[in-house]
Amino acid sequence: MRIVLVGPPGAGKGTQAAYLAKNLAIPHISTGDLFRANISQGTDLGKKAKAFMDAGELVPDEVTIGMARDRMNQPDAAGGFLLDGFPRNVSQAEALDEALKEDGVTLDAVLDLEVPEEEVVKRIAGRRICRKDSSHVFHVSYSPPKQQGVCDVCGGELYQRDDDSEETVRKRLEVYHTQTEPIIDYYKAQDLVVTIPALGKVEEVTERAMAALQGGK
Repeated sequence: MRIVLVGPPGAGKGTQAAYLAKNLAIPHISTGDLFRANISQGTDLGKKAKAFMDAGELVPDEVTIGMARDRMNQPDAAGGFLLDGFPRNVSQAEALDEALKEDGVTLDAVLDLEVPEEEVVKRIAGRRICRKDSSHVFHVSYSPPKQQGVCDVCGGELYQRDDDSEETVRKRLEVYHTQTEPIIDYYKAQDLVVTIPALGKVEEVTERAMAALQGGK
């Protein structure tokens, strides 16, 4: 299956993408991984992307699309793929359609992870990270530490990242609503969108998504 995963920040896209890709036996292709791989391997597209990033500028769509297309054409993606974080806007969605058409394939579904806005704010703004080891993550509501402000694992100080503040989260949501959300209507016109309520346990959300995909919407 060829799937695009969309949803607001904090919807759990990365987590769901990993689970779904494993269940469907297809590669999980995220824009972050694409950028890191191309830059570390020193590809032409990676060099172009790095030049823009070093200058503090947005990487042009054609560079991102080029990376995604290269990845989608690799042998392990012959039977399908799951795109996470791409496309981010309607122009990228149109370019993706064109690239897939040239390669003789089409998307099977666009999974829209639906989470109420206030839940998104609560999920992200409540995160606390350990200063000693950033892999130790807690949440003031969902997984609070035994002692406030102290990591259960190593005793390090817990803090809130700047980009997890409520103000920053709301700004990120504004960007999502204006830039990325319109692709849902774009794909609805192609009858590709499957909306999945993304509240509840990770496994429950995965089960809903798998059932929707297997049931053909």
